[in-house]
Amino acid sequence: MQVTRTYLELKSPGEFRPAFGEFPDVTVERVAQPTAELYRHCYRTVGKDFHWRDRWDWTDAELRAHLAQSEISIHVAKRGGALVGWYELRRVPEENSVEIAYFGVFPDAIGRGLGKHLLSCAVRDAWATGPTRVWLHTCTLDHPAALPNYLARGFQTYKTEIYEVDE
Repeated sequence: MQVTRTYLELKSPGEFRPAFGEFPDVTVERVAQPTAELYRHCYRTVGKDFHWRDRWDWTDAELRAHLAQSEISIHVAKRGGALVGWYELRRVPEENSVEIAYFGVFPDAIGRGLGKHLLSCAVRDAWATGPTRVWLHTCTLDHPAALPNYLARGFQTYKTEIYEVDE
């Protein structure tokens, strides 16, 4: 299957168009010491429908090594104590940027505006670290609302590529 990957960026905080919603029952927090189990749960719960496979089979040791990197931060959204979304930020020191490496809303929370809110939290948290740009990528396998959400938040496309995946 042919897939189009789109890379998007914000070059300054002024380009960001936040869409924080009214979610008094939702908390978003950075996880100080994320476990392999938490990461695997978030990654698989969001990614199972969107062909996220690159980390699907990582061992606990591989996940722990990834999460131990100082450049990685994991943030979760909870409603009433239950997970409803998450994002992974990755600082890229050599270019003074932050990548929103993974981002997503759990399936039972889709369609309520939480994606806009959570993305706004991710962008806010990324800019708080002082980078020169914030970037991410999406593809045609992602949720149909992903790319429109990124564009509505002010992200601009800087690169596209086409590749093949096994179905």
